[in-house]
Amino acid sequence: MKYRKLGASDLNVSEISLGSWLTYGVGVEKDKAVACVNRSFELGINFIDTANVYGRGAAETVLGEALVGRKRNSYILATKVFGDMGGGNQGLSARQIEKQLDDSLRRLKTDFVDLYQCHRYDTGTPLDETMEALTKAVKSGKTRYLGFSEWSPQNIEDAIAMPKVERFVSSQPQYSLLWRRPEAKVIPLSAANGISQIVWSPLAQGVLTGKYDPNSPPPAGSRAASDNMGGAIKGWMDKSWLEGVQKMKPLAKEAGLTMGQFALAWVLREPNVASAIVGASRPEQLDENAAASGAKVDPALFAKAEAIAEESRPKRA
Repeated sequence: MKYRKLGASDLNVSEISLGSWLTYGVGVEKDKAVACVNRSFELGINFIDTANVYGRGAAETVLGEALVGRKRNSYILATKVFGDMGGGNQGLSARQIEKQLDDSLRRLKTDFVDLYQCHRYDTGTPLDETMEALTKAVKSGKTRYLGFSEWSPQNIEDAIAMPKVERFVSSQPQYSLLWRRPEAKVIPLSAANGISQIVWSPLAQGVLTGKYDPNSPPPAGSRAASDNMGGAIKGWMDKSWLEGVQKMKPLAKEAGLTMGQFALAWVLREPNVASAIVGASRPEQLDENAAASGAKVDPALFAKAEAIAEESRPKRA
């Protein structure tokens, strides 16, 4: 496993990180979740990402139990705030940030998180209130660093321009061979301001593993076949995308990689990406994903894959 520095922080995170969206506490049984966490450590994965809203606390609870007994300095733990936790508890107000961080720490069974991220931008709360509350969280020792997910370039610039507040060190966008929007503005803006990308859905919810045949139903046990986890993948199950991924498979083979490893290596080719988050319902999935770290691929193969992805983009009326 290779490691990269996370923005302007002193954190060195594994190029492949373990995420818990749609899985732990929701679509994956606790014993399998614990097995995945244990296997991630064996593979050198030191970075675990979650959020308060995943299963409305269920994912954090499972991770907290899975991490009991491990030295706190042996892993880097990230969670998020913003999502609807019920009872009107939502957003990035000072009150919510304080409450939700305390609740997350309790579920995670820890005194601090290494990275606390704004899950989305809160248009209903003044940015200065949010940034002051996040700064207070850092000064209290409850989080070491701050990040955001899916903020617009303008949101990011406004936060960067704000004086006397803690700086963001991470951005968590969706980014993959099939979704390249961050390249236009978010990545350049981040790179110029000490902010690294932590990428979610680098495999387009599993479509970029190549396991979905465009002419057959999703395989049993796959995310697309799951009632609990299948909703988010629907947008990627368009036949044109699936056919495009099948066309990329020979390129991955030429690189000596599986299709999933090839797609992860593509994401990691970008210097501003510190880590690619992968989900896993079985430990062996992590073995394959972790092997993408440090992979050397001819840029010409990536260029061909990019062309195929562009050609495969579904035509919308």
